[in-house]
Amino acid sequence: MQQKIATVLLGLLWLVALASSKSLSNPLADNEDAKLTVPELIVKYGYPVEIHNVTTSDGYIKEVHRIPYGKRCGPAEGKKVIWLQHGLLGDSSNWIVAGPEKGLAYNLADECYDVWMGNYRGNTYSKRHVSLDPVADKEQFWSFSWNEMGLFDLPADFDYVLNFTGTDGLYYVGHSMGTTGFWVCMSEHPEYNAKIKLMSAYAPVSYTQHMISPIALIAPFNGEVEWLLAMFGLYEFLPSNAFMDLIGQTVCHQNSTIKDICSNVLFLVAGFDSDQMDADLMPTIMGHVPAGASVRSLVHYAQGVISGLFRKYDFGRAGNLEIYGQVDPPEYDISKITAPVALYWGENDWLGVKSDVYRLAEQLPNIQRKYRIDHDKYNHLDFLWAKDNVQLINQQTIEFMKNF
Repeated sequence: MQQKIATVLLGLLWLVALASSKSLSNPLADNEDAKLTVPELIVKYGYPVEIHNVTTSDGYIKEVHRIPYGKRCGPAEGKKVIWLQHGLLGDSSNWIVAGPEKGLAYNLADECYDVWMGNYRGNTYSKRHVSLDPVADKEQFWSFSWNEMGLFDLPADFDYVLNFTGTDGLYYVGHSMGTTGFWVCMSEHPEYNAKIKLMSAYAPVSYTQHMISPIALIAPFNGEVEWLLAMFGLYEFLPSNAFMDLIGQTVCHQNSTIKDICSNVLFLVAGFDSDQMDADLMPTIMGHVPAGASVRSLVHYAQGVISGLFRKYDFGRAGNLEIYGQVDPPEYDISKITAPVALYWGENDWLGVKSDVYRLAEQLPNIQRKYRIDHDKYNHLDFLWAKDNVQLINQQTIEFMKNF
């Protein structure tokens, strides 16, 4: 038992150490774009920006960023409204840090879309609540996974933007956890399917049975994870205290044989593609991500590795009986996701693995496209920052959306 617990603890500390490596001294982070906020970056590159705040029905206050028009397509009535939702450990910066030529948000604004970029609860821009403090009330504040993001965050976002713009429906692009939350939202709140004109799913994640990310390390130990988190106070997956910094320095010290991997922490978690990685962009990327997440979100993904199912959070037998009224968590009903969906996947994706994506595709009732990115090493994070993204994914997405 002690050995098993030690293994769990080491796995957790390894993942947390990876996240904490962002806080280590890094000369690459010493550039302007790494230090600017998302609204500041948008203004710097000559685009208009608005900041909106959306409050969910369970009290989380989330900051939303809007680019209402672009340089090549100015202000006008009746623009198509599109919602961009980031993935695991990301935020709205994911859609713009590639710059005005390659960033999807900028490309869409220049194609006459009204661009809205969401921020899930718990990331850099969404750490507020009507009554809870993320530090003083950390156990309560961080007691959510991507289940709550789909159950509460996205419905609040959709209601807000539909009301604000007066549009009759949204286009949606989600990456990674941005797709997971969408599947949850549409299956738990099927009335929202009619509000989606097309869902473009980048690196879609639902089933995680074949995940090869280090997140899977904690999969066999779900029963021990919850009390370990409580014991060490690890509710947020981006602690920055001295202990975590020490572990990060131990793992990622200057002479470490894996130093290069440590400097690209997200790529270790999601898959690495040196061919498409723009080294000049790394300082900006590392200045904005990881942007924080709840530990429970990672645990929820890990649970699917063992169960092989796409289902709600597993609280253990007693917790499940109390919350769900049954021993096992209920599965999400994918047949209720009737919005039109286009799936985009990469061959080298460690989180949205091909076999798991195909399993989802077979169950979606309104699949419009199943597209493999035309690059053999394309990975989970390439969807955001790959050198050739304008040709590989941005133009593909924009051209296909014209059909809807």
